[in-house]
Amino acid sequence: MNNIITIIAIIVIAYMIYPKIMIKFNKNVENISGEEAVKLIREKKDLIVIDVRSKGEYQTGHINGSKLMPVSEMASRITELEKFRGKPILVHCASGGRSPKAVNVLLKNKFGPIYHMNHGLSSFNGNLKK
Repeated sequence: MNNIITIIAIIVIAYMIYPKIMIKFNKNVENISGEEAVKLIREKKDLIVIDVRSKGEYQTGHINGSKLMPVSEMASRITELEKFRGKPILVHCASGGRSPKAVNVLLKNKFGPIYHMNHGLSSFNGNLKK
């Protein structure tokens, strides 16, 4: 019985960290800080910002011009992003826990370059729109 619990625990942990490992070693993804995100938004006029939080979280404050696409909906709504293929995309959530899954959906669908805000809006020191 203990072996089964151990195996299940390993599978759960692997499932949780897999998306983060995959984006860390992908050449089409650059992990950036909140401070770097502010600079990127200012400098790259064709940058698409995708907020993968929930609608309620988005309404409490979001990066001006960002597109809301909750991570749970990203795979089913990927065609909405087709017009942005080839453009730089910044992906973020609240703290960096959900956004790696969204980045992996984008990678599977051949989007890039992708910038991933490591610690989400919790590390962002720019202005938010409500």
